[in-house]
Amino acid sequence: MSKPLEAFDKKLISILSGDGRLPVGKISQLLGVTNPTVRSRIRNLVDTGILKIAGLVNPFRTKGLTLALVGINLSEHQRLDEKLNQIASLEKVSWAAVVTGRYDIFAEVVLDQDMDTLYDFITVELPRLGGIRSSESFMVMKAKGKWVLLPQGITSWGENRTKGRGPDK
Repeated sequence: MSKPLEAFDKKLISILSGDGRLPVGKISQLLGVTNPTVRSRIRNLVDTGILKIAGLVNPFRTKGLTLALVGINLSEHQRLDEKLNQIASLEKVSWAAVVTGRYDIFAEVVLDQDMDTLYDFITVELPRLGGIRSSESFMVMKAKGKWVLLPQGITSWGENRTKGRGPDK
């Protein structure tokens, strides 16, 4: 459930969006508050699932990563929230959203292998969920300003990565 953000939190998030590694002391100076205030507000934003501080990858400047968008139509719209949660929790999905238009859900899939990985996603993983009427995939050939949080299913990029993905996953 979303809630309105205070002006201070919006400024804090804006600063962190520019550089998530900025030291708390520098952020405190920029906002004119104490270090404990900044730490407390960041912790609150993270704990409530509003903010996530993570390393993002530019997949178009990195060999071995491919993005695909998958448009999904469901058999039953009554189960939309359930299906959204199931799709979003699939290992190669970086995000999923209910959308307007000809699809019910769009999912961004991050691939670290060849086209067979997308084929398996479309023909094995999605159907295993049930309730999927159809899907259509779109390989992302080029993008600008696109940064990706690697989903937990990217196995060839650090087998020992921590699986925790925060409150949204």
